[in-house]
Amino acid sequence: MIDTAQALLAALSGVAVGFTLGLVGGGGSILAVPLMVYVVGVKSPHLAIGTSALAVAANALAGLANHARAGNVNWRCGGTYALAGVVGAFAGSSLGKAVDGQKLLFLFALLMLVVAFLMFRGRGEEGIEGVVCNRDNFPKVASFGLGTGALSGFFGIGGGFLIVPGLIASTSMPIYRAIGTSLVAVSAFGITTALNYAASGLLDWAIAGAFIAGGVAGSVIGTRAARALAGSKGTLNTFFATMIVFVALYTLWKSWQAMGA
Repeated sequence: MIDTAQALLAALSGVAVGFTLGLVGGGGSILAVPLMVYVVGVKSPHLAIGTSALAVAANALAGLANHARAGNVNWRCGGTYALAGVVGAFAGSSLGKAVDGQKLLFLFALLMLVVAFLMFRGRGEEGIEGVVCNRDNFPKVASFGLGTGALSGFFGIGGGFLIVPGLIASTSMPIYRAIGTSLVAVSAFGITTALNYAASGLLDWAIAGAFIAGGVAGSVIGTRAARALAGSKGTLNTFFATMIVFVALYTLWKSWQAMGA
């Protein structure tokens, strides 16, 4: 059982995660694990990872519904990416459970800094409207899906911050459409990882429920903000990358302290 204060913190953290998922597709999972550990107070990094994976998956589904209504989802590309990635997510999450939790957080933060750099570098790219996934680009889309799925499972994250640039790199679709499409894979990867962790007893259902409740409200607000910003060249990429840097630096600091204790 969780107390009232912890439930409230989980719900407010869910609002932040849901808003970020709605706004930039990825990023929700980046916030979820640090919030679980440093704000909600989940002491075990592995328990935080399993719980956040379920919460992010549920919030991603809510965001996906909003983006689908706005016509921002390429279902064929998203489905191809997700199906390949589920295989990688299962393998990655199985490996991640065997690695020390603080080391996982530290490596996760380093990966965030790399992705932030890549997003800053590509923030001015427009992308190509009307992209389709077919036999010509299927191997490339599937390979990106498999790779990001493995990383998502290993680090216990929905992986949207990897999936958005992965979709752009493999299909050249615009950032706003990659954001909506990424939520197909975020949901699939998160569910796969959560089930794998739940099988080992590493999932707190009560905290996940409070987190999800807050996230549903946040995703609606975030999706509306994404529509307003879609026409601003580079704005979403810049926000995305800046957010990753701040969370990564904080996570590096805290995990380094924990490993040295």
